[in-house]
Formats: sequence, structure tokens, C-alpha cells
Amino acid sequence: MASTSSLALSQALLGRAISHHGSDQRVSLPTFSGLKPTGSRASASSRIIYSQLRTSHHRVCLLSRITHSLLVMSTTGQVIRCKAAVAWEAGKPLEMEEVEVAPPQKHEVRIKILFTSLCHTDVYFWEAKGQTPLFPRIFGHEAGGIVESVGEGVTDLQPGDHVLPIFTGECGDCRHCHSEESNMCDLLRINTERGGMIHDGESRFSINGKPIHHFLGTSTFSEYTVVHSGQVAKINPEAPLDKVCIVSCGLSTGLGATLNVAKPKKGQSVAIFGLGAVGLAAAEGARISGAGRIIGVDLNPKRFEEAKKFGVTEFVNPREHDKPVQQVIAEMTDGGVDRSVECTGNIQAMIQAFECVHDGWGVAVLVGVPSKDDAFKTHPMNFLNERTLKGTFFGNYKPKTDIPGVVEKYMNGELEIEKFITHTVPFSEINKAFDYMLKGEGIRCIITMGA
Repeated sequence: MASTSSLALSQALLGRAISHHGSDQRVSLPTFSGLKPTGSRASASSRIIYSQLRTSHHRVCLLSRITHSLLVMSTTGQVIRCKAAVAWEAGKPLEMEEVEVAPPQKHEVRIKILFTSLCHTDVYFWEAKGQTPLFPRIFGHEAGGIVESVGEGVTDLQPGDHVLPIFTGECGDCRHCHSEESNMCDLLRINTERGGMIHDGESRFSINGKPIHHFLGTSTFSEYTVVHSGQVAKINPEAPLDKVCIVSCGLSTGLGATLNVAKPKKGQSVAIFGLGAVGLAAAEGARISGAGRIIGVDLNPKRFEEAKKFGVTEFVNPREHDKPVQQVIAEMTDGGVDRSVECTGNIQAMIQAFECVHDGWGVAVLVGVPSKDDAFKTHPMNFLNERTLKGTFFGNYKPKTDIPGVVEKYMNGELEIEKFITHTVPFSEINKAFDYMLKGEGIRCIITMGA
């Protein structure tokens, strides 16, 4: 059984190298001075690593592959002991535990998580507001890491690949995967109730022999996790994982809702309902599209100033008006906006987002998830007057096929990710990320696993 303590050199070097990746700073040699090689192999490898650092301190990819190869030799096919933040009860702070992570089985990949983030969906199910709650559980589904080992039948991924685990998947065989229009895989569609792996229904996590439930097939609040290969997007190894980790959920959901579904034309007007992380990502999509006016709608006035960074030009707070929001927007835009994107899940906001688009060509896109008993009520004439209503899931992105392209949008400067990241905490202080979200502070909090 492999222990993370016996791999201190390779893991710590790898984690610190990735944290510097993508910056203009030099990787400082003294940063690693406290690490003590545990054997002749590690000692020799440390000399190689230091040589690489001296000659090319921006070639982090080469560094990560050297250190990762040591890790793979020591852990492939073995159970790994590592730290994980475990939710034992609904709404109670996560507890840092040593867990055992089994090797990947058929069509599975074991990933060393380097950076993860907290999404509202994690909080929702941690509070047990979803379906039948499962505890103990390891949450987390926005993350970036490196493949440690692969199971039987995995041919498109290999140890050392830089990847993003995704909460939904792409099996490549079903009708949805073969369709150019859909991203809703029959096999790997999001499932919040499943606590084990698809292959055998068993968990790959345990503590003293007791299984710990998975979440969304990702469970990234662990230093190592096991994910179905269809839920793993291989990305550019040059991409900084401490930034692009947030591409794996909320950012892509909002961005794609605008770019792939609403599809505003240059100069058109777009209304964004809800200025949380997903709504701001939708606004970012409108900015990238060249929208002429981007109108943000939210009940929290504190969000308006922040939203300007994402291209929002005007703001509407429904509480400040004595008439329906759709009427306010129609009066602002000479009959309605060209496109709207609804990101709150509030049924009234959904109706307003549809009814505020212009007749003849207006398109409204629903992203937020409503309560199960909600009913969408609008007059049929709104459809007959050629307004279009669409829904979307994960921004209409196919996880394995399309997400690498979203990362490239960031790499070429088209997509601005840094402005989404407002906090960073070490893994040991992961509960602070929950506090930030529950207080409505910030947009995304990055959790650094090696810290």
C-alpha cells in the first residue's frame, strides 16, 4: 500500500510547480530546500529535477512528468492513502481524514487532484436539500489534476496527462454522444444519487474498511480520486490548473449557454438573470460575442459593481421597480432584448426572462434548475409571436470533445478566467470556502490541495 508520506519529494515538487505554472515568476529553488529524498532513486531524481529548474524554470510540464513518473512507479495498482475532506453529516463542517483510494477498475482513471473549487451544487447536497442524502460522502466536482493510473480499457488517457474531471460524461457510444446537437450522454449523464462507480456500484474510497460515498462521479475534495474515463477531459498541459480547474462546471455552464445556445450576434442586446458565478460566465459569453448591451438582473445590488468586469453595462434590480421586470426591460430596449439567459432557477425569473425578449427573433435560454413542483406559465401568444425558449445543460458542451477548446479560449486570451477567482485557501482550510459561499462573498474560491 502506497503512502503519500513516502512520496513527499515527487508530490510536493509537482504540486508547487503546477501552482507556479502559467505565471511569469521564476520557480525559486529555495522553495524546495526543506524536502528530503527518501532513497537513492529519489535522490537521483531530485538532481535531475534541480537541473531542469536551473536550465528552464518555465518548463513546468517537463518537471511534472519527471516527478509524476516516480509517483506512478510507486503507486500503480496499489491502494493509495491520502487526505480527503469528508462530510459525515448534513450541514456539518467537513473533516480531514486519511482515506484509502482503490486502484481504477475497467474504464476508470485515478487522478491526483492539485486544485479544486467549491460550487453551489456541492453546498446544496451537503445541506441535504437534494434527493435522498448519502453520508459519509466526499464532495467536489470542479477540479484539475494529473492522471496517476488508468484501468482496463482506457486508451485515450495515460499517466501524466493533465485533466479536468467533469460531473457529466461522454461515453462515445450512445445516440446522444453520436448526435452533433446533444451533450446528454445516456450512460454518464449527471446522477446525484449514485454513491459508487458505474462499473460495479462500489466505492473506491474507504476508511478502515468502511466505504465512503462518491459525489457526481468526481469527488474532488480528496488528494486522489477515481473517475470514469468518459468524465475526464484531457487538456493542454501548458494550461495553469489553478485557473482552468473552474472550467469543469459553472464557468462552462454559463459561458456555453450564451455562446452555444443563445448565440447573440455582434451588437445585439442580452439580459442576464442572476449574477452569481454561472450568470457572470453567461455575461462573459455575451462579452466575447460582442454584445452591444448586457443587462444584469439581480436582487443583490452588491453584485452590480463586480459584474462590470464581465461586460455588464446596465443593471436592473426588480425591487426598485413597481412594474414587472419584463416590462422594465422592454421599455429600456424598444420592445425587448435580443437574447436572455436565466441563471437563478427561480420560476418567476424564468418566465420574466422569456417574456422580456423581443418578438420576431428573441431567444431566451434557461440554465437554472427550478423546484420540482414549479410550473412555467406564460400565454401561448408569446410563442406564436415568434419568441423562442430553449433549455441547456452544461452549456451544451460535450465534456471530452469540447472542454479542451474552452481551455484554449483562455490560453489564447479570449476568455478571462482570473476575474472569477476571488479567494484561495489551502486544503486544510476547505471549510472557509463553504463560509464564503454561504455568506455570498466572492465568486469562486480555489482550494489548493498541496497546501
